[in-house]
Amino acid sequence: MVWRNGVDGMRLTPPHDISGQPVEPHLPVGPGAECLSAIMETARTIVRDHPVNRARIQEGKVGATDVWFWGQGRRPQIPTLKTRFMVEGAVISAVDLVNGLGRLAGLRVITVPGATGFLDTDYAAKGRYGLEVLAETDFLLLHIEAPDEAGHMGRADLKVEALERIDELILGPMLDGLPALGDFALLLMPDHATPSKLKTHSNEPVPFAMLQSSRSERRNGARRYTEAEAARTGVMVSQGHRLIEALFGDGFP
Repeated sequence: MVWRNGVDGMRLTPPHDISGQPVEPHLPVGPGAECLSAIMETARTIVRDHPVNRARIQEGKVGATDVWFWGQGRRPQIPTLKTRFMVEGAVISAVDLVNGLGRLAGLRVITVPGATGFLDTDYAAKGRYGLEVLAETDFLLLHIEAPDEAGHMGRADLKVEALERIDELILGPMLDGLPALGDFALLLMPDHATPSKLKTHSNEPVPFAMLQSSRSERRNGARRYTEAEAARTGVMVSQGHRLIEALFGDGFP
């Protein structure tokens, strides 16, 4: 939702932070809260009686019950990747937030059929489209939401399944196909942790892996991509947003 000439100072709660909890303590609070609360109240009747929703319920699917506002902010002004690194690029994601960030960074948004932003996403299609995009542009941000969704559900088993499918259907094929496109660099990382026990985000350091085709040796002895192995290396980047500088530069010394 775009609220033109809206107000600042409101407190909104991400819904995935309150799974299984009563919603009343987490309704909008602060300047403008009355307006959003009124919209939410009115929406319940509209959503409940909407033909699309009724059809979903008749088909045995989960019906929508509410609208929920969260993640408020103002559009930031940021330099594009072309301005910073002289590269053109694209983004593949089924999450509006990630696509929006991509647009702000000057990336072209690629729509992949079957990409859902959930556990049923078409992993293989994302991998195929990723290679096709990289054949014609300098940079690709390829985002997969499934492990995060599994974490919010408290399902460690589904998170493992999602990671295995990413490895088999995206990373594997891309690593096989990238050498044919010339020298390349690859950065693998999550944006945050979502422990299944917590069902929400946490702020501990996350592992990352960077591969440059011009370098064949391991730089820090790591052999597995895990939190424990990453911690063992002693490599820590306190400002994670600066990893992209290493990706477009000479990597880490």
